[in-house]
Amino acid sequence: MTRYLLALVCAVAGWLPLPAQAADKVKIGFISTLSGPSAALGVDIRDAFLLAVKMNGGRLGDLPAEVVVGDDQFKPDVGRQLAEKNIKLDKVNFLTGFVFSNIMLASVPVAFENKIIYVSPNAAPSPLAGKQCNPYFFAASWPNDAYHEAAGQYATDRGYQAVYMLAPNYQAGKDSLEGFKRFYKGTIAGEVYTQLGQLDYSAELAQVRAAKPEAVYIFLPGGMGVNFIKQFVAAGLSKDMQLITPGFSSDQDIIRAVGDPMLGIFDAAHWALDLDNAANKKFVAEFEKEYKRLPTVYASQGYDTALLIDSAVREVKGRIEDTEGLRKALKAAKFHSVRGSFRFNRNQYPIQNYYLRVVGKDSQGRLVNKTMGTIFKDRGDAYVQECPMK
Repeated sequence: MTRYLLALVCAVAGWLPLPAQAADKVKIGFISTLSGPSAALGVDIRDAFLLAVKMNGGRLGDLPAEVVVGDDQFKPDVGRQLAEKNIKLDKVNFLTGFVFSNIMLASVPVAFENKIIYVSPNAAPSPLAGKQCNPYFFAASWPNDAYHEAAGQYATDRGYQAVYMLAPNYQAGKDSLEGFKRFYKGTIAGEVYTQLGQLDYSAELAQVRAAKPEAVYIFLPGGMGVNFIKQFVAAGLSKDMQLITPGFSSDQDIIRAVGDPMLGIFDAAHWALDLDNAANKKFVAEFEKEYKRLPTVYASQGYDTALLIDSAVREVKGRIEDTEGLRKALKAAKFHSVRGSFRFNRNQYPIQNYYLRVVGKDSQGRLVNKTMGTIFKDRGDAYVQECPMK
């Protein structure tokens, strides 16, 4: 009988789950666009993410951190292949890095299927904010529509009667113009969707000239924005109409490439170089020291993504196999964001402020974005009510 009871106790003990043990390291799969005309965006996210890890002594949440970096080459199929490699062969604990929504949407399902959390340092498309919200998706950036909603509100506040709009023909481009229209109360003089990656805008600029709007709103990230702004100014259109952009379309990467024609361009963003908080001052100084350039919005998001992951791993005391515990820790967002106020909504998209910025010169004569005021305070997104998550 004693032997029987002992065997029974051992058997029952074998059925009971053991408490999760702390891992010996945390492994991050980082996939981004690191080559081609839009490479600057992914490079800034990567550099800032790695800077945060370096500043933390090579650790995230008190665990040694290994970051496996891959270049999606601006191709959805390559992004998907890298995601499968990271998850199935490299056995990463987190996935992050994608810049563009179309590449991310093609790639992250493999993470969701394997219950690997994807923390987005940029792409945050509307489908994943609403009905398709997913427990394994966190947006550490901003909802695809949000910058554009803020820009639309600014255009309304300025009293522009007619605005012409351009964006690339993909998910983020569609979200961008829908967001602008949600808060703009004037007339849409034109709504044009260009080819993703397009660099020649002569035909579109001819259409803008013919439409004679008071303002032009563009969502053209990376090399697309560089070329459009150069061609817009060269065509003399900046004398007749105001150009308005989301923050990343007139950010430091664009400013470096375009120069003085950027002066006076207004934009909307959730972050700026001059935001007055300790975390941001440290980030800007350390980024410039490390890379000899000023950071962009993309860099700020890459840095915050690393800090967010760091806070979650620390909160679960290194037990990163406890996926539910890790999710709760990420949602708590116990870190000091460079953007200041930050918290997650129930769809795991951020609630945060959005600012009006203008391109001017700083005390050193450098072209930079300067904060002019707050457009939205504690803004969430338009889709959270459709999300079934609690």
